[in-house]
Amino acid sequence: MDTVSYINPPQLHANPAYTQAIRIPAGHDLVVIGGQNGVDQSGRVVSDDLAGQTRQALRNLQACLNAAGAGVDNVVRWLILVKDGAPLQEGFAAFLEVWGQRPNPPVITAAIVSNLGVPGALCEIEALAAVPGS
Repeated sequence: MDTVSYINPPQLHANPAYTQAIRIPAGHDLVVIGGQNGVDQSGRVVSDDLAGQTRQALRNLQACLNAAGAGVDNVVRWLILVKDGAPLQEGFAAFLEVWGQRPNPPVITAAIVSNLGVPGALCEIEALAAVPGS
């Protein structure tokens, strides 16, 4: 079975935090995880700072990945939305606590938005994972 290919064309900017493109060959199951906020099981926002909400959103994402038979290492795409005015460095530091420095980072899209659907939410994170089929 072919493996996932991480593609960084030489004519594009190279950054160790993300990959420019990823090719997912046939034989992989895709796990699509909708936007997760920093909320607990009751739907309550767990913190009023971006770092705390980012940690919880990533815990929620990990729970979804685990339930689907995947893990953080299978993530090939992140979409990160941050509310305008939230301190990005706090969120980035919390993200790195979970993600760390991996040899094949996924593609990442990040956007600053005026608001999110959950009142009090400062971030929302989606993921796409590619799991080798059995």
